[in-house]
Amino acid sequence: MKVHAECGGIRRGVSLALIGVGSAVLVACGGGDGGRVGFPFPGPGPGGPPETPHAVQLEVLSSRPEHVSGGDALIAARHTGSEAIAWRVNGADATVALAQDPDDPSRLIGLVTGLKLGDNLVEASAGEAVAQLALTNYPVTGPMLSGPHLSPFICQTQDFVLPDGSMLGAAEDADCSASTRVHYMYRSTADGALKPMVDTTSLPGDVAMTATASGATVPFVVRVETGTMNRGIYQNAILHDPVNDPPPGPASPPPGWNKRLLAVHGTGCVGGWYVQGAQLGISLLSGDSLTRLGEGYAIFNNTLNHPTNSCNAVLAGESALMGKEHFIETFGVPRYTISTGASGGAYTSLQLADAYPGLFDGVFINATYPDALAIANAGLDARLLSRYYLADNGAGFSESQIVAVSGHKNARAWYDLALQSGRTDPVPGRIDPIPPSDLPIFGGVPYQSAVWNAAVPVGLRYDPVANPTGARPTVFDVARNVYGINRATGFALRPFDNVGVQYGLEQLNAGLISTVQFLDLNEKIGGYDQDANYLPVRSEGDTGAILRAHQSGLHLNGNGGLASIPVFDISGIYDDDYFYHYQWFHFAVRERMTQANGDAHNHVMWRGGAPITAAIGAGGTPEELAVSALAASQGWQVFIDWMNAYKADGSASPQRDKVVGHKPAAATDGCFTRSTTPQFIAEAQTLSHEPDSQCNQLWPSYAFPRMQAGGPLAANKLKCALKPISAADYAVGLSEQELARLRAIFPTGVCDWTRPGIGQALTVPYASFGPAPANLVFDIAEP
Repeated sequence: MKVHAECGGIRRGVSLALIGVGSAVLVACGGGDGGRVGFPFPGPGPGGPPETPHAVQLEVLSSRPEHVSGGDALIAARHTGSEAIAWRVNGADATVALAQDPDDPSRLIGLVTGLKLGDNLVEASAGEAVAQLALTNYPVTGPMLSGPHLSPFICQTQDFVLPDGSMLGAAEDADCSASTRVHYMYRSTADGALKPMVDTTSLPGDVAMTATASGATVPFVVRVETGTMNRGIYQNAILHDPVNDPPPGPASPPPGWNKRLLAVHGTGCVGGWYVQGAQLGISLLSGDSLTRLGEGYAIFNNTLNHPTNSCNAVLAGESALMGKEHFIETFGVPRYTISTGASGGAYTSLQLADAYPGLFDGVFINATYPDALAIANAGLDARLLSRYYLADNGAGFSESQIVAVSGHKNARAWYDLALQSGRTDPVPGRIDPIPPSDLPIFGGVPYQSAVWNAAVPVGLRYDPVANPTGARPTVFDVARNVYGINRATGFALRPFDNVGVQYGLEQLNAGLISTVQFLDLNEKIGGYDQDANYLPVRSEGDTGAILRAHQSGLHLNGNGGLASIPVFDISGIYDDDYFYHYQWFHFAVRERMTQANGDAHNHVMWRGGAPITAAIGAGGTPEELAVSALAASQGWQVFIDWMNAYKADGSASPQRDKVVGHKPAAATDGCFTRSTTPQFIAEAQTLSHEPDSQCNQLWPSYAFPRMQAGGPLAANKLKCALKPISAADYAVGLSEQELARLRAIFPTGVCDWTRPGIGQALTVPYASFGPAPANLVFDIAEP
């Protein structure tokens, strides 16, 4: 298909097939050879031709032109002539109300509406000049990039509580849609609480004032919009005084908005499948969010950005793209957009920032993981070790030896990671060998397989006997559009692979375990089938699923948006003793960024904080709590200083150069002393539990099973390349009989960690899994 522009009788064809990452179609006439479209979501790669003066130029501001949703788009027009601009949408006359851009007086902005699903052509003409803009529009209910809608999918609008305490109401269609609601809340001087502002014609007598980061002092009145998008429930919140401010719009943003936009994400993962979600996970109206609102930040979120509702970063990314697009169409283009989150919110921030370059301009995270897949894979390794130790320990491993093989600090930490393999187990009622009485954390919660949100009817749930075609509750099946499916079973393909992995290799070479123990462990370690049942043979991950995990960003790579934005990582939760918020996950993120980009100069790590028990109100010393609080408050301010500094650079330098070049002196690695008045120690952070630095002595960190098998800290080789067994690779002498047994255990060879992993690939920015044709990686609907 081609679009054409007529310029003084000359027709110019531009193939829609050329629309790629970071590009748009614009044909403008009157004084030059065609223009370039820009938008706030640029991708990597070359742009269009140099911009030259034209009578009319168009660009889309609210999204990439190939990823429009909801039937409308905010566009900008530059018009150097005196003629009025006439508009046509798909060949029909249209009206676009233009107004001066408050951030750029040289251009006009307006909302183009009435776009049809699929390809659209927007034309603006002034005199002899005609500019054309090709847009591809998708339904506000999705999908756009994430592939076919997940089924079953349970609507929960009827359970969603609105800011005034009322309910959103029953879903209006099969896509879980609900009518959009706008509420106003104000902060009271009486008690500091937010209260509904019922009368929007006059300000309450007890309304508080707030001073924003941009220097404005305005009433602390918050406009909260709630609606449905991409089958999730979204909210955005912003300071807006309905009494004295004009109605909000792209040309009239609220005076209290500091032009910074904040994306927040919930936590968790387990149980995050087949539901719309009845809550956001992170409230927009309390805690840190309320503080940010008072500073003038606008905030947006979606229930599908809460991993406990939807543990699928591709779907979360699509929802965030649509949410930011709608925000821009409602309030205007932000100066920059930040993403924040803890735990599941941290990996959601990282994955979305990397897979969708330009969506976020910086991330501020804590309790960090690279992705949900890293937890699942490490948990599967740890569970194989626990099964061997508890049920098949013929070589007499002691607890301390198996802990060493696991890489963890203690048995509690190793076993807590093993429990996390439950998110890959669809079989209900599986019993763990360790009784709950021996699991004191969280009241004795044992291994949990087939975890479900109570909203999903029992009759829809998978059971290998009672309902073998039911929905499968695993981190793999919820992302089946990416991983693909086994055509014979309908189950999602799995990327877990341990062929060639020599568990305990480091301990063998260090003399901590014997050759007899090493051989026995690796002979019996086994693997899993698609139902997470133990098998005596190793697991072979599907190479296509592994490839797509990398391409989609479900496995964080760091080569996309993370290459050129500030990443500020604080511990938030410091816990190498138990509950799987281990420090090595932080270091894995940095290592992946380093491998992808040559260095991680745009990554800052601050360590130290309280354990997970403090986060749930069950423990934490005053010193640990003080460190957590100080790291969060000081870290945020340093991060914002960094954001403001690099965003103020209007030069043509590459963004990565700006980010690194404007990094504040305070944005340096370090940790905090354990004190009620913590002091910062500026020091490069390394993974170690040896007292080889002040920070490692104060806040030691440990490893994980695959690293003890010789694997990389980055944990980014999901399936290793193999090499023949060689006696020279072992620090201990192996007899011919032992070498023969080793070759029998590893008939195809052992991991060669010096080579790239099988299926290891870079993330494809804006990867599509259907229906978007741009950057289409995989379509599960195709045979």
